[in-house]
Amino acid sequence: MIKEAIEKILSLSGIHTTNIGDQVYTNGELRRVSEPTASTLIVRNLTGVVDYLRNDFDKKLPVMIHIESPTRVSAITGFNRDVQRNVLIQAEALPPSINFGGYYDIESFNVLLQSCFVENGVRSQLLSIVGNVKDEKVVNYGDNGTSQQVTAKVGVATVENVQLPNPVRLKPFRTFVEIEQPESEFVFRMKDGPSAALFEADGGEWKLRAIQEIKIYLDEALDEQISNGQIVIIA
Repeated sequence: MIKEAIEKILSLSGIHTTNIGDQVYTNGELRRVSEPTASTLIVRNLTGVVDYLRNDFDKKLPVMIHIESPTRVSAITGFNRDVQRNVLIQAEALPPSINFGGYYDIESFNVLLQSCFVENGVRSQLLSIVGNVKDEKVVNYGDNGTSQQVTAKVGVATVENVQLPNPVRLKPFRTFVEIEQPESEFVFRMKDGPSAALFEADGGEWKLRAIQEIKIYLDEALDEQISNGQIVIIA
């Protein structure tokens, strides 16, 4: 008796269809159960990605490394049954915040150059100019409408008009610290106050060079895994 009751209950709990007139009705609703995806491990440098993949910590090889930008690199799996990928680990760089196109007072601009740019000779030249300005007036001159000069100290006791260099090639910190920071052109401008600004002038070409440098770094660091067909890198 108990067995029959249980079987009856189980039979009632299933999904059934019933025809009423020309319509078909069901007592249940089918829903697709999605395959779960892994939570992404976030690191702040390329070394973290390399160490993770060399050790194959989660036994997920083979994977594809996608260099999304100069500041983001992701290691992803192939498609699961839901045509979704697992992002196993993602490196997100933490470059300093630089307001290109915004004017800084001289003291702030001096600190910015020293703390956020790699020394390349031109940085020292700009520091020498902005650190020795003796007048708040910035003079435009020449027929092109863009040349500028300031009054600055150029010797122990000498003050004279100094022409601002333009364009200037600088190497700000803009990508992962493991690779060489790409050098690119900037327009250097000053205005009364005095204050100074840098305007990006390479059309974003530095981003492509940074991505290529990241790929070269990963190719070398993961050479064994790439040779074994365990890792593919796309940029």
